[in-house]
Amino acid sequence: MGRIKGYLKRIDEVAYKNNKSTFLMVIDVFIWYIFYGATLTDYLNYEFYNRSFKERREYAVVRTQNKFYERVSPSKYKEFFTIKPNFLNNFKEYIGRDFYVPSDGIDKLKLFLKKNKEFMIKPLDGLGGADVKKVKSSDIKNYNEYLKYLEDNRMFLEELIVQHKKMSILCPSSVNTLRVMTFVNNNKSELLYAALRVGNGINEVDNFHKGGMGISIDTATGRLKGEAIDKDLRHFTKHPVTKTYFNNYELPYWNEIKELVLKAALVNQNIKVVGWDVAITKNGPVLVEGNRRPGFDLVQVLSDKGRKDIIRYVYSKLGR
Repeated sequence: MGRIKGYLKRIDEVAYKNNKSTFLMVIDVFIWYIFYGATLTDYLNYEFYNRSFKERREYAVVRTQNKFYERVSPSKYKEFFTIKPNFLNNFKEYIGRDFYVPSDGIDKLKLFLKKNKEFMIKPLDGLGGADVKKVKSSDIKNYNEYLKYLEDNRMFLEELIVQHKKMSILCPSSVNTLRVMTFVNNNKSELLYAALRVGNGINEVDNFHKGGMGISIDTATGRLKGEAIDKDLRHFTKHPVTKTYFNNYELPYWNEIKELVLKAALVNQNIKVVGWDVAITKNGPVLVEGNRRPGFDLVQVLSDKGRKDIIRYVYSKLGR
């Protein structure tokens, strides 16, 4: 009941701000959920209340995405990506960092903590940056207790990624990563879309759902294009903290980034479409993770239009 009240409050706020009828908007949300599979999040993220029927139909809403993933990202292969140590082992050639899982035992834990004065702790199968935080080795006083904590909470440790200085100019408080969507078919891989996520200067993560902002990348040049947008649909021509302008900002190692994700896409061709999270270090790009259900919210918000064209293109290549 509380959740429904929360939804109604959000709709009421948007209706008031846009001079709409709350009642008619609720009916509109209901119709699009029942007949087209658009959730309230879809409705608000893509500003359906200000879009025509034709424009709305071009959006890949939740129902559309779920059908798409059934075809291009079969769930029987999901643990290859979603269990983080599996991913790190499967793509060891492309990650460029050390990591520790509780099954490695106490001796390797001691060695990892000795080698890394600071590190990241992450859930074995977490999503969206949840429960990810930076830890100092000096704070670990009892190795056995810490190992038990990791086991009980299904956590693992990962060496810190130190980003390229050009990425820190944008925002130094977070590792600012690229989301690059690839498609693989018949042993050939290609780029579908690319964007950069930048932290807001407050949180330690750049995730779109954790206060970060996204901005499109020109895949031909590796330069940022347009304005950055956050989850609340606020637009930024420059970073609110560092004051660095986004448009036309050149990312380092762009050709190497493309080569990296196109090679990684060939590792498991049962997963046809992947959203790769890529960090850029002083020595080049490294994979942070691969998302077999990459999501279309960032893509569509930054494009300011529906991107069913991506789905249609993939289907045409697969011979739907």
